[in-house]
Amino acid sequence: MAHELPLVITISRQLGSGGAFLGHRLAEKMKMLYLDREIINKVSEKLGILPENLEWRDERIISKWQSIINLIAYAESGLYSPAEYIMPPDKEIFKAESDIILKIANERSAVIIGRGSSYILQNHPNHVSIYLHADVEFRKQRLQEIYSVSSKDAIKSMESADKFRARYLHELTGHEMNDARQYHLSIDTGVLGLEKSENLIYDYLRTRFGDVDSIIKN
Repeated sequence: MAHELPLVITISRQLGSGGAFLGHRLAEKMKMLYLDREIINKVSEKLGILPENLEWRDERIISKWQSIINLIAYAESGLYSPAEYIMPPDKEIFKAESDIILKIANERSAVIIGRGSSYILQNHPNHVSIYLHADVEFRKQRLQEIYSVSSKDAIKSMESADKFRARYLHELTGHEMNDARQYHLSIDTGVLGLEKSENLIYDYLRTRFGDVDSIIKN
């Protein structure tokens, strides 16, 4: 069965550690599908929600009070509210994301960024899960260069994103984002740099699969 399934790489990451950069590089070089923000569009289409209304819920859990309010509104939405303005519960959004990720992973080779994809695909035989992390200074400098923000704003963004992503994963899967035991590769991009980190991933793929091209399906 394993040889019939495509290669799927999932990247979990701390903000600023190079997840999107390396994901794009891998997908482009290996001619694989790249999925990051595109998942939002697919989920919004599946659930009948406008993408911009789903954007703020991406990889984050809402408060318990907000969850209760949303649940009541969602259950009653057919009575008086336009469906595109009512947000479904966190678990329903995650279920939609999981369905989409599983379907793609069984059909096409892909690089998938975040959204619990490492957990969702843990039983996929040709799945490679990667966790990228780095020291604060490395991440801060990358965010300042990419987004032209101040040092203070870069640190604030890192702390916020890390907190939301860790809580999202824990609440919906029971896993801790920073637990290296759940990944095939855990890489400190601040120590290796992005180029050497990319080369390390290729070395792992060749060591594990041999002829990687033979399991890439487009």
